[in-house]
Amino acid sequence: MATRADMLTDIEELCFACLDMNLYLDNHNEDERALATYNKLCSELAKARINYEKKYGPLNNFGYSPSKSPFQWVEGPWPWENKFYEM
Repeated sequence: MATRADMLTDIEELCFACLDMNLYLDNHNEDERALATYNKLCSELAKARINYEKKYGPLNNFGYSPSKSPFQWVEGPWPWENKFYEM
């Protein structure tokens, strides 16, 4: 079972990969293989975000992530309170 930190790390990695592919496609917009990779990564990211939010609540506010009752955005830890990469 993946921990909360593991799930967030997966999301961060997928976000980076999607952004990197997006930048590549800005300059190689006819590369069908890269576009297929980008779309696959975007789908994986969407699934990872959904799974995380089902378990821990929304990652974003302002209409990007629905919430259960009671409103979950105010539940901690806040992003800056996470202690990542502690040894």
